[in-house]
Amino acid sequence: MDERLVLAVDQGTSSTKAVAMDSAGQVRAVCSRVIGLSTPRPGWVEQDPEALWRAQLRSVRASLRAAEAKPRDIVCVGVTNQRETTVIWDRHTAKPLHNAIVWQCRRTAD
Repeated sequence: MDERLVLAVDQGTSSTKAVAMDSAGQVRAVCSRVIGLSTPRPGWVEQDPEALWRAQLRSVRASLRAAEAKPRDIVCVGVTNQRETTVIWDRHTAKPLHNAIVWQCRRTAD
């Protein structure tokens, strides 16, 4: 395929969705991957940052396959995320230091 695509990635709390649209704004593919939550204590809500990343990769790859497209066909990527979810990464290894603290978590309510 030689058509240019816009890719939208929606990183939600329960799933990651990737939408590939053509230059006319027509949706060529929508793919979603479910992600889990962890509640290690009452009121605490966390997610595995590596699982979030894998879900993003899988949904984008599946969307491109469904659209019969290659990465080179993407001219723009838009991303929306959970906003207040927080991950701390090691600057040297690029690995997360802890699970993501999800926006629903109450541990910082005070």
